[in-house]
Amino acid sequence: MENKTIARTLKLLSQLMELHNENPFKIKSIANAFFKVDKLPFALKDIPVDEIDKIDGIGKGLATKIIELLQTGELQELNNIIQQTPEGVVEMLAIKGIGPKKISIIWSTLGIESIGELYYACNENRLIEAKGFGLKTQEEIKNAIEFKLAANGRFLYAQVEGFANSLIAQITDWLIQFDDQALLAFAGQYRRCCEIIDELEFVIGAEHLEDVMANLPLFEPLSLIASEDFFITTTDAGLRIKIYAVEKSGFNLECFKRTGNAEHVEKVLNLAGEGSFETEKDIYSKAGLAFIEPELREGFNEIELAKANNLPVLIKYGDLKGSLHNHSTYSDGVHTLEQMASYCKNELNLEYLGICDHSKTAVYAKGLYENRVLAQHKEIDELNKKLAPFKIFKGIESDILSDGSLDYTDDVLKTFDFVVASIHSNLRMDEAKATTRLLKAIENPYTTILGHPTGRLLLSRAGYPIDYKKIIDACAANKVVIEINANPLRLDLDWRWQQYALEKGVLLSVNPDAHRMEGFHDMHYGILVARKGGLSAKKCLNAFSLAEISAYLESKKVSNA
Repeated sequence: MENKTIARTLKLLSQLMELHNENPFKIKSIANAFFKVDKLPFALKDIPVDEIDKIDGIGKGLATKIIELLQTGELQELNNIIQQTPEGVVEMLAIKGIGPKKISIIWSTLGIESIGELYYACNENRLIEAKGFGLKTQEEIKNAIEFKLAANGRFLYAQVEGFANSLIAQITDWLIQFDDQALLAFAGQYRRCCEIIDELEFVIGAEHLEDVMANLPLFEPLSLIASEDFFITTTDAGLRIKIYAVEKSGFNLECFKRTGNAEHVEKVLNLAGEGSFETEKDIYSKAGLAFIEPELREGFNEIELAKANNLPVLIKYGDLKGSLHNHSTYSDGVHTLEQMASYCKNELNLEYLGICDHSKTAVYAKGLYENRVLAQHKEIDELNKKLAPFKIFKGIESDILSDGSLDYTDDVLKTFDFVVASIHSNLRMDEAKATTRLLKAIENPYTTILGHPTGRLLLSRAGYPIDYKKIIDACAANKVVIEINANPLRLDLDWRWQQYALEKGVLLSVNPDAHRMEGFHDMHYGILVARKGGLSAKKCLNAFSLAEISAYLESKKVSNA
């Protein structure tokens, strides 16, 4: 069992204990353990069981629970308390904005035991009858439920990726017994690398089509049902799966049809006409178009660009030369500055690291006051001597305050090599407020990069509304880079606005926002959405070589002098 699973289990236990008004000291102890386990830099499953209680913050009682989880995969204490709690009440814990205390009131005072009942109560204006609930809280809960209901059956690309790759390998092995010359490929949203996946599609091109189709319903990992055009099932987690099986000669055309969105497919086939095609490239060639990568087949302007042979050369993961916007133990990171830098240098073969710990306003994240900034800069100077030619750039993730100002004076800001400006607090804003707040931060001469521009959390928080054009235009005018935050929950700037930014001459930066060494790998997901947005390596700040980015950052500092 992985640390995150253990942490989630402990969190649920603490929440349910609070819901049932159990011992507050025990609740706090288990809640603290959740945070501790989630941040551990090593896997608990690799630790001898008799040493778990020696870990800082984990006593004998919690160690017993962790060992039970590792050995049995479940926790009897949690099972018991779940049995005492209606299923719908447990589900309420996943709703943003209401914790166990409020849920306890909803359950005990109003007799509400499901999310559906709670949503109905909000519509009926009943929630304000309960102590501690007003109109504003009721509306926030209603909005959160609407967002949650809309997300049902939808998954982050990163959530699906491991399962998808495992499944295609299983199908490949299974196909051999019926047709060892069959072809198999992903299609649909997954092949287009969409950030949200609600169905996983495969195409099989078979020489022995009848055998394959007759046996697909017997493929044990899935319970497939034959429909008119495809085989379909839904996993226990709610992910819909479709498998299309066609004659091998029609495989490439079927892959094309099932990959692009409807508008893209229709336009290209109208240009290409009828026929058989040896490859997908042949389809585009017959249509008089340059080949369009799957990620771009979204019905935007990719066909017009292909006609003019003006498609971008899309960035690849291997184009990245460094990683910007990362955190260390100076603020809320798991690994030390040296560990983060050494990992980038030795494991990822990068040329540089931009460290951007949280600024002083982010008290919850141990944000850096000025004395800590000075201490970090001294350590960076020493590490740069030790790790040369690898370089650590002195950065900061400076909070954008409610009035749009950054939370350091100019004298402090000018000591950094670069500044990522981000909003982390007071997120409930209308478009005018959010846009005005961001514009002021962008106009600050020390802002180098605008961090996660909307603050969204995919399938969880919509993010504050902004006037994208005004924000991007301001970044162009002030030579501010826009971040593509590569955390799979963010992927913000949204790929649909990246092309506008590129047209305006704005550089983008694929930033992992890594809080531990493993977090650097999120740049993989950032690259996928960067490709969807049409980003090329020459327009990506952290695809610059060390010499190029050093010159760029220095020129920015000179212009501020």
